[in-house]
Amino acid sequence: MRDALERPLRFVTEHNVVVLLVMLLATAGVVAGVGQLQTQSEANASSAVGDTEVAQKLDYIRANYGGHDNESDNATAVSPAPVYVRSDGGNALSKAALLESLRFQQAVLENESVAASLGGREPVGVANLVAERAAGDREATLDEQIAALESASEREVQSLVAETLGEGSQAAALLPGDYEAGTATAESHRMLFEFESADAGESAAETRTAATAALYEAAQDREDPEFFTTGEHAVAESNANYSQQTTELIVPVALLAILAVLAFSYRDLVDVIVGFAGVVLSVLWMFGILGWMGIPAGMTMIIGPVLVVGLSVDYGLHVFMRYREERGEAEGIREPMFRGLSSVAVALGLVTVTAAVGFMSNATNEFTVIRQLAIGITLGVVSTFVISLTLVPALKVTVDGLLERVGFDRRKRALGKTRLLEPFLSSGARLAKRAAPVVIVLALVAGSAGAVAWTDLDRQSVQQTNEPIAEWKQDLPGPLGWDTHEYEEQNRYVDEHYRAATEGDRRRSQVLLEGEVTSPDALAAVQAVHDSAAEQDAVFQRDGSVPVVSPLSVMQSVAAADEEFAQVYRDADTDGDGVPDRNVAGVYDALYGAAPDQASRVIERTDGQYRSLRVIVPISDAATYTAQGDAMQAVAGSVDADGVSAIAVGAGTLNEAELSQTADSILTTLVIALAAVGVLLTVIYRLATGSASLGAVTALPITLVLALVVGGMHLLDVPLTFLTALLLSLVVGLGIDYNIHVSDRFAQELERGQTVTGALRTAVTGTGGALLGSTLTSVGAFSALLLHPHPQIQSFGTLVVLALSLSFVVAVFVLPSLLLVWSNHGSVDAVRRESASRDAPMAQD
Repeated sequence: MRDALERPLRFVTEHNVVVLLVMLLATAGVVAGVGQLQTQSEANASSAVGDTEVAQKLDYIRANYGGHDNESDNATAVSPAPVYVRSDGGNALSKAALLESLRFQQAVLENESVAASLGGREPVGVANLVAERAAGDREATLDEQIAALESASEREVQSLVAETLGEGSQAAALLPGDYEAGTATAESHRMLFEFESADAGESAAETRTAATAALYEAAQDREDPEFFTTGEHAVAESNANYSQQTTELIVPVALLAILAVLAFSYRDLVDVIVGFAGVVLSVLWMFGILGWMGIPAGMTMIIGPVLVVGLSVDYGLHVFMRYREERGEAEGIREPMFRGLSSVAVALGLVTVTAAVGFMSNATNEFTVIRQLAIGITLGVVSTFVISLTLVPALKVTVDGLLERVGFDRRKRALGKTRLLEPFLSSGARLAKRAAPVVIVLALVAGSAGAVAWTDLDRQSVQQTNEPIAEWKQDLPGPLGWDTHEYEEQNRYVDEHYRAATEGDRRRSQVLLEGEVTSPDALAAVQAVHDSAAEQDAVFQRDGSVPVVSPLSVMQSVAAADEEFAQVYRDADTDGDGVPDRNVAGVYDALYGAAPDQASRVIERTDGQYRSLRVIVPISDAATYTAQGDAMQAVAGSVDADGVSAIAVGAGTLNEAELSQTADSILTTLVIALAAVGVLLTVIYRLATGSASLGAVTALPITLVLALVVGGMHLLDVPLTFLTALLLSLVVGLGIDYNIHVSDRFAQELERGQTVTGALRTAVTGTGGALLGSTLTSVGAFSALLLHPHPQIQSFGTLVVLALSLSFVVAVFVLPSLLLVWSNHGSVDAVRRESASRDAPMAQD
């Protein structure tokens, strides 16, 4: 295999300038594809997730309940856009504040998009209601309202506010939840602009977007009192600020860590620059190829650079450190570079192939975004391999040649051969020599404990936090300090003090009941859902009760307005508890006859048969997906009726189901990846070294790394989320890298005639030094993510640091013991026989 690579590698070192020009031209062509890159995945939500039971039931509800998942009984093509008015330390119901509210309306109504989206509907706010009362005319125009309020005294305005906002006033929905009815003081209030719904068509959606943008921009210019919105434009601005803050906080720290460790590893500024150039080009090649191939980047935008940077740094360190080891005192540059490339090329090729196999095992995943990510990262790995064996060594030969011509000595010692690190790295070989069985047993015990922790990992769909950013992160100097966007505080304030502007806007979840739905037990199950929902913190409550929409609530509502149905309803309820316990099918028939639209929202009737019931449960705006999922699972679990099944269907339970499927899918992916890598290494090592068992020994430690990573997640409270589960599946592609380099170097030293212990020592000091530099660089860079305030990003950084650190430890301190045990069974003779059969020349130690 090495013989086949000699000719192209010789060309790289002998014709370095030609290679540089060709690779730079190729880079220009490849990188041009970045302009065609699709940054978002084309997969929609349904195709991007698996086919879980909850997802199936959601589709069932949409198909059989008319798609009214989140609509109220009086749903229209109008959806309100709220604007909040807040007076810090003052009174948002004062005359001045109310006048400012009216003048704000007057200003925004001059915008064509606002006027068009309102379609003649007037804004609704406390200021309007008070001003109409002051004008003595509910039909007063906005100008008349302003004039009436201006002419009223402060005392008169206070009296008007108290009258308007008395007990039972419908205007209470425009005020915070802690407002005391009938008083003239409140910290804030809101006004509603009844814009045409975005669901009314593309033109209506565009007009509404322009209208809400006008509200957002107008609110930005007013400070006393404060006006703000929490709609799409505020979210977009906050997200942009979030991305900027992430870049300003993480990138400088990560770059500083990378450059600092590269400086430590290379101890040479020129090598740092050359190596870093290879890192940057590898990432650009990955995105360029994705652009030309028309493959959406999606999640590759986040995870791809992380993994490719790690591999690229690793490849560069191996090329440079082996070159330093090979170059003698009296040698030039080209020949030792050729020998160094020849020595590491097979290992780098194996790493590339096995990493690609590990990543492409995700092609079997049910999630479209993961399949796309697998392709993206595989392209990045291949790009790294090509650049590391062509452009980087050619650039190194060119630069070193120019510098030596002007008198600079470019001979450097390899990192693992330094006085400080050699004793540390060689301890892995010493441990193997003295107590290999003990090392292996301890590793197995630790790995077994880690594997057991899989079942105890905290499972969350996504990590969410409602906590404010820690003050110390905001107080960091200069651009490192995290500058929180005002939206975050404003949105938190709204969540804590206001309910949804309309019932149709409230977050909702559902319970679907199937089976014998015409039995009395089915309606008893509905009542159980009512009772259980009232006990859940994640469920929204109003005045101590939960506004659940169900067959029972609809029956009670219709009975209050329709005496004929009321009689049927009373006759069916023999014990007077509000739950019909006989003639249930007759009650359904009567309900459909009296109010078919309301009945069809909660009772499915298909071909004259009643098939299912639906209960709609309102969810608190502050509830996370995890809290929502847990609460609704408890609500559905309260149903214990013969012949009736219940399943919770909503954002929280959907995410939980998808996460569970992801975890199962990841396990399948891991098994496939490990099996594929094991078989591949067994075959390749048989062809390259004459020993298939050496390939198996090389692949075995990656299982240990995976188990230890899981154990580390458990100890560090890193939950299993969609993102961390995905990264866990990619550990195979990362961890196998370290093992291959050590095993390949060990086999090379055996071919050169070294003893087993000598070969182990050379492998863990020479190659181990490059591995240490790679590990320190990547760990330093990804540790910067721990500064990020979002727990999802912190978990991402923690998991990568765990995977890389443990891969290094296993490769340098556990794998030598496995290799020693392997060699003690006579397997080493196969390697030496293969070497002799090729008549390989003996190199000096």
